[in-house]
Amino acid sequence: MQANYSLSYPLIATNTPATVDLILNFNAQTQGETSPRRPLNLSLVIDRSGSMAGQSLRYAIKAAQQLVESLTADDIVSVVIYDDQSETILPPQTVEDKAAICKQIGRIRAGGCTNLSGGWLMGCDCVKSRQTSDRLNRVLLLTDGQANMGITDPKVLTKTAKNQAETGIITTTLGFGSYFNEDLLISMADAAGGNFYFIQSPDDVAQVFRIELESLTAVVGQNLTVKLQPETGVEITEVLNNYRSTRQGEELELFLGDVYQVEAKQLALQLSIPPQENAGEIKLITVTYNYQTLVEDSIQSQSEQFPISVTVGSEEQASQSQLNSTVLEQTSQLRIARLKDEAIALADQGQYKQAAEKLRSAVEDIRSKLLDEIFEIAEEIEQLNYYAQRLENKSLDAATRKEMRDQSYQTRNRSRSDLKLRGITSGNASSLPGVEEAGDGILLKCFREGGKLRVRAISEGYNSDLNVQFPRNIRQEGVTYVVDEIILSPKGDFYRVKGDIRRLGTATQTELNPTQTRSKSLQAAKATGSYEDLETVDDVGNGVLVQCVKEGRKLRARVVSDGYNPDFNIRFPRNIRAEGVLYVVDEVRESSDGKSYAAYGKIRRLLQ
Repeated sequence: MQANYSLSYPLIATNTPATVDLILNFNAQTQGETSPRRPLNLSLVIDRSGSMAGQSLRYAIKAAQQLVESLTADDIVSVVIYDDQSETILPPQTVEDKAAICKQIGRIRAGGCTNLSGGWLMGCDCVKSRQTSDRLNRVLLLTDGQANMGITDPKVLTKTAKNQAETGIITTTLGFGSYFNEDLLISMADAAGGNFYFIQSPDDVAQVFRIELESLTAVVGQNLTVKLQPETGVEITEVLNNYRSTRQGEELELFLGDVYQVEAKQLALQLSIPPQENAGEIKLITVTYNYQTLVEDSIQSQSEQFPISVTVGSEEQASQSQLNSTVLEQTSQLRIARLKDEAIALADQGQYKQAAEKLRSAVEDIRSKLLDEIFEIAEEIEQLNYYAQRLENKSLDAATRKEMRDQSYQTRNRSRSDLKLRGITSGNASSLPGVEEAGDGILLKCFREGGKLRVRAISEGYNSDLNVQFPRNIRQEGVTYVVDEIILSPKGDFYRVKGDIRRLGTATQTELNPTQTRSKSLQAAKATGSYEDLETVDDVGNGVLVQCVKEGRKLRARVVSDGYNPDFNIRFPRNIRAEGVLYVVDEVRESSDGKSYAAYGKIRRLLQ
């Protein structure tokens, strides 16, 4: 593994205090370097609670099977499923009979509530039973809901994740949909030295599994720890990433975790430098980094050290030196990521106006630095404006909050472009005037690509491979727009929209942004015959999931969709109750005393 660094200013003026940004990159020795692939000891822990029923679980099963197909006979895999209870459906074994393993995974069916801790700890035990130092020992925890059974205290779960990591078992968390606790899953991943992923939609899971497996099979260094020892007077005033750190006097130690061949591990800092009397090169910091890597079929610890220096010159030389635009771009994105977390913290306290102002001030700062000529930064501006508007309207829903947390996490922890700025929460194009024909305008269309909403030109004469910079609040998948003009950016790598924006067609708002509304006229749920006579569906859709479980001699109905109390009784027709069966109802309402539920509308039986 090698390290390199870049400073925002390569030359500073004499007799003047200076502030510079520093970026350190840790990566493989050479771009084409191929290291021996470490065998895996991997446990897949899959949430099969009721809320996963239907399309979500089917996609998760398919992705897990694809992951197994990518493993080799040197790898060990186990599979744990959990709802109320946890079960190891595939004990730890080498991946020799892939067909049999995939068949076992294919038998997973949705069940009840979410005992996240039980499933996760069982997965840790599976890994521990076959743990060796030459393997990468990992747990992949997938959930779509809140931990509502077993250990549910986030502090306890986070501390336990750290304890597991100290024994060599690393956990990666994957949050599915819009009901899971993103703060918990991010905290667990950070404490465990793993990764976090937001799976925004069922068809997103395959890409996320691919990214994680690609990372696991390209580890060139483990447990990367970086120690920074500043020279006298030099201060580390800001750490822009979100790594675990400890200070001893002026020395700062950070734990960066795994380094992958497919992406650099980045560390960004801000340094304060006191006035320097003499011109020449001065040392700012001594960097020492330690890691473990595979050398001649054994894991060995490595340690390297190097200095970071800057040149001191006259004021004229300093004024003529070129600002490193790449460092400025990367540190700007990192500061924006931190601002998103700060805005969420304000919103959680009900301070929506202050949260929106924080994001809007970031937009002004970016524009003042002329960074909006870079596509990724221009995208950030649209994201920030969109989120600020949501905050001002107090409409920061669960999916949008997760997008902001995910964007912040990926920017501050990873350096993969396919993980940055992911977000598919849709704006609304219905406020735009509709036109029947494009006329002299240019046609643009909104697509969903790799977890992002992108806009491309579809009129002839324009490069359809280039992105179009476009307001996020009116991006809506599948909608075609008509604009007056689009112009190329100075670098020629994306278009900007000029003039008015219309939508093609005269669709109504409901057609453009279809949502299911709850009817106040729904009647209490009734059914004739038995559960076998019910209409069947293969997906929950916008319905609510109810399951029948046996308690003593009684069959009890309970709500297992996220956001409901599974301990409440629910008024539900007795004639269709059958143990283990999952039902989809139009609506569930809480009683006036707040102690039970009642089912309303149509009842259907869920096929799995």
